[in-house]
Amino acid sequence: MADLQAEIDDLWERRSEPATPEARQLVTSVIDDLDRGEIRVAELVDGDVVVHDWVKKAILLLFSQSAMETIELGPFEYADKIPLKHDYQTQGVRVVPGASARYGSFLERGVIMMPSYVNIGARVGANTMVDTWATVGSCAQIGANVHLSGGVGIGGVLEPPQAAPVMVGDNCMIGSRSMVTQGARVGEGAVLGEGVILNPGIPVIEAETGQQVGRGVVPPYAICVQAGRKREFAGGEFMMPCVLVLRYYQPGERTHLNQILRDEGVNVG
Repeated sequence: MADLQAEIDDLWERRSEPATPEARQLVTSVIDDLDRGEIRVAELVDGDVVVHDWVKKAILLLFSQSAMETIELGPFEYADKIPLKHDYQTQGVRVVPGASARYGSFLERGVIMMPSYVNIGARVGANTMVDTWATVGSCAQIGANVHLSGGVGIGGVLEPPQAAPVMVGDNCMIGSRSMVTQGARVGEGAVLGEGVILNPGIPVIEAETGQQVGRGVVPPYAICVQAGRKREFAGGEFMMPCVLVLRYYQPGERTHLNQILRDEGVNVG
């Protein structure tokens, strides 16, 4: 793997040169590994996001080496540089008509895609539901047993190569029309109510204490809603967005999570 990384790094430094057949084969081999889930763009190590930027460099090299072509699927026609994934049934993935995932993304067994989209470099964990019109942007890392509700937007990032993607932990619920972007993180088991906007500039505040627990990072097993807090400007007082942690729950309470959400008045859609 270290040799492969070194070869990609070398190609990246020489990316202004015309691609040779050997260079194309090398880049394709990396994207094949990404497509099969044998490597990944980023992962959590001891609580920190580790970005494998050489994998992102391979994705960017693939774009520069590929030409536009017409792709026909039944009555649908596309024009793109990157083909779509295929052979879902063998992989144990359910894909409803109208859904698509790009080659170079990885869908673990048990994933369900309603009419939705998963971009290159993204990884979606086992038994996760990508609901109607939800999008998983390039290189985003979604855990297992997650529900991305209708219209959820998970932002993508390719450049710069060292930029961290969105990370969503296992067993999360992301409410309808929520937007998680710019490398924001959602901890394991967390719940975002409908319409939550989370990015590195959005403060996350505990309702119980009024304390800010971070920006762009939702703690594990937190139940959150979109909120606002007052801020004084020269032109007057305005409400600025924040994510409000209503309460935390324990992993053992998950079987009662729907009742907890009803008690807190949180809708996820």
